[in-house]
Amino acid sequence: MSNDIPYVFVVDDDISIRESLEALISCAGWRPETFASAQSFLDHPRPRSPSCLLLDLNLPDLSGLDLQLRIAADRADMPIIFITGCGDVPRSVQAMKAGAFDFLVKPFGEDVLLSVIEHAIQRSHSTLDHDAELQVLRASQATLTRREHEVMGLVVAGLLNKHIGVELHISEITVKAHRGKVMRKMKATSLPDLVNKVTRLRAAAGARR
Repeated sequence: MSNDIPYVFVVDDDISIRESLEALISCAGWRPETFASAQSFLDHPRPRSPSCLLLDLNLPDLSGLDLQLRIAADRADMPIIFITGCGDVPRSVQAMKAGAFDFLVKPFGEDVLLSVIEHAIQRSHSTLDHDAELQVLRASQATLTRREHEVMGLVVAGLLNKHIGVELHISEITVKAHRGKVMRKMKATSLPDLVNKVTRLRAAAGARR
């Protein structure tokens, strides 16, 4: 099977649920991997591929909410779909506030589940693409010299070359040279493109703090 086939992880202590979900997921063309406990899931290496997690709320070791707290920050590319038989509204609200993609109460229809999984995998694809683009931007940014960083910041702030020169105590010609290098290294096709790239880098840096 190709590594491009999305994974659907299932964590549920009920073997009949795991087996039925495994069959359904396989028939839908995805790659199922099932686990009887949260710890067994944590102990299993998970590739950086499009994926989602079907997670039972009530588990014998770590609860579904505990597992969510452990992996949510590190694996934003793996949306979590909670499944439960109790319809616990307060905990479902807690799960959604913590970033769960959806919350389904057993028994649920196959069509409903498959639709939710499909949308979760689309989210995973988008997140992975976004992360890959950010890696490229960060690599480009890392090639800039300290002066080029300074020039880029002032260019993005809207300053003209002559004003940047005054701010940095360098000539306008030198500013133009640095600006050209910034555009090439950042692979920016225009000033709006450069502004967009810097904005994305700053937003990502802020989100990691």
